[in-house]
Amino acid sequence: MSERRPAAWRTLVVLAAAGALLQGCAKTEEPSRGPATVYSADLHGGAARCTAPDKLMPAAGQPAEARLVVGNDGGWCAVTVAAPGDEPFAAGLLTARPQHGRVYIHTVGYATRIDYTPVRGYAGPDAFAVELLPGGAALRVSVTVQPPGAAPKA
Repeated sequence: MSERRPAAWRTLVVLAAAGALLQGCAKTEEPSRGPATVYSADLHGGAARCTAPDKLMPAAGQPAEARLVVGNDGGWCAVTVAAPGDEPFAAGLLTARPQHGRVYIHTVGYATRIDYTPVRGYAGPDAFAVELLPGGAALRVSVTVQPPGAAPKA
């Protein structure tokens, strides 16, 4: 009887080791990203009139351009960009400042949003540039600021 226990024990150890090896070969599904985290504060404060492109996916090391038309009512107008894989960029560096507004670069959900807010009372052209990291994609944004109450231009 004592000879059976060591043999049974060895069989159990071999089966456990084989199970562990096979577990490593098992197909696993990629974890789901789940819903994007978007806070209420990310959605409020936008300009009543804002014309912006759909989400851009600038290529690494390549320049891209975007155009904004915003009514000067105190709200922001944004360009939304994403890195390859539809992920937000880790950082955005303002390489050319606007002369007549402020820029705020931040993550919203699975994208990077670049908000432009014109200086109160200003109407006319403006521009700024952003470098997105990693990858070094360069985005040049031209802005047309319309006076408060102006009809949208086509």
